[in-house]
Amino acid sequence: MKIIILGAGQVGSSVAENLVSEANDITVVDTDVPRLQALQDRLDLRVVAGNGASPAVMRQAGADDADLLIAVTASDQTNLCACRIAQTLFNLPTRIARLRSIDYADYPELLDDNNFAVDFSICPEQEVTDYLKRLIAFPEALQVIEFGKGRVSMVAVRAVGGGPLVGRQIKALREHLPDIDARIAAIYRRDTAIIPDGDTVIEPGDEVFCVAATEHIRAVTAELRRLDKPMRRIMIAGGGNIGYRLASSLENRYELKLIEHSRTRAEFLSGSLHKTLVLAGDTTDEMLLEAENVDDMDLYLALTNDDENNIMSSLMAKRMGARRVVALINRRAYVDLVQAGAIDIAISPAQVSIGSLLAHVRRGDVVAVHSLRRGAAEALELVVHGDRKTSKVVGRRVDEIKLPEGAMIGAIVRHSEKPIRVEVTDLAVRETHEQVIMPHHDTVIEPEDHVIVFCSTKRVVARVEGLFQVGFGFL
Repeated sequence: MKIIILGAGQVGSSVAENLVSEANDITVVDTDVPRLQALQDRLDLRVVAGNGASPAVMRQAGADDADLLIAVTASDQTNLCACRIAQTLFNLPTRIARLRSIDYADYPELLDDNNFAVDFSICPEQEVTDYLKRLIAFPEALQVIEFGKGRVSMVAVRAVGGGPLVGRQIKALREHLPDIDARIAAIYRRDTAIIPDGDTVIEPGDEVFCVAATEHIRAVTAELRRLDKPMRRIMIAGGGNIGYRLASSLENRYELKLIEHSRTRAEFLSGSLHKTLVLAGDTTDEMLLEAENVDDMDLYLALTNDDENNIMSSLMAKRMGARRVVALINRRAYVDLVQAGAIDIAISPAQVSIGSLLAHVRRGDVVAVHSLRRGAAEALELVVHGDRKTSKVVGRRVDEIKLPEGAMIGAIVRHSEKPIRVEVTDLAVRETHEQVIMPHHDTVIEPEDHVIVFCSTKRVVARVEGLFQVGFGFL
């Protein structure tokens, strides 16, 4: 595809890096010339210096024959204007805009073709907030992602000695949980991917990716390590967009404290949040953390815009006794350095939000793309179409599908005419029409199935997409 990316910040650079590796023709537009030069030195792409909302700059970037515009500058107004210009002047087919303000979600008509002409909008801050909420719900997990409208979950867990399945073969999972169907999709041992089979032995320290129906995922996790007690007391360092969104969504269920460096911002937060204790101060102030009993916290979240501050305050909170610490880190090199050390989880915002963009670029009918292990692997949710003649997967058993090495089908979500009762908690039951199937060798893929595929390396993603595409006979 010929793609124009407006904005060379963290999100834009991450998108460019992912798409360049897939042999797309990429042009990046930004007003920051040194940043563009650094990007061009590192990646095989074109750069154009200028305002992305300028028709002349957009024409220079190749908008006349581009396939996709991804407007991810820090300015909502620039992104919206760029989409309108791309549609009106260049008839550019697909336009994606990053919108940081939550106001636009209340007025979706503003984004239709008669107004700003945005085909898809993304909000990285909200996606990071949702990601953090899932981590809080699963305290023992390194990563939690959902598929099939929330019916299937994939969780990454660090195996700990003493877990019922640790030191045993994977096939013992069936004996331990006879009423639950689950999959071990992959194991990473000392950063090397292992595609497991029933005889694979899980060792302490392995990073294990489990797939199961969402209501069963906690039971599967308990096989790999002792379950942590639920979170109750949480301290958030940083009251920016992410910190504020997270606090407002959690404050009715948890005891929250929020530290914000700017007194003006702290006053705003104090007036906007109703049950959160807001403190004006430095997140790296040891005396402040001690006074606010950081050692009594179940979770410490460092969410400021400063990577170094987040790393230092997380390390300090962990040393002072916080049970679990999470740091938001923009520079991917830092993420790789601190992950699995004293900091329990390091999160790259760009890697969290990249999936919603990639879903619109992938070949075939891709519903969701999730970046795993800081971009080294991917999990895709693909919808299969056609019939046995026009598709390489429809009407075929799983063992007949020629998946590339390093890829495996983790789960299938199939629409059921009859409602299915799902036990959400011990007391709550809900009905759904989405049936979760953990595939065996003789499971047959049907049209319109949502198939979740785990790719242990990005090298096999393109081949997986090609496998699930419909042939011309169907089209």
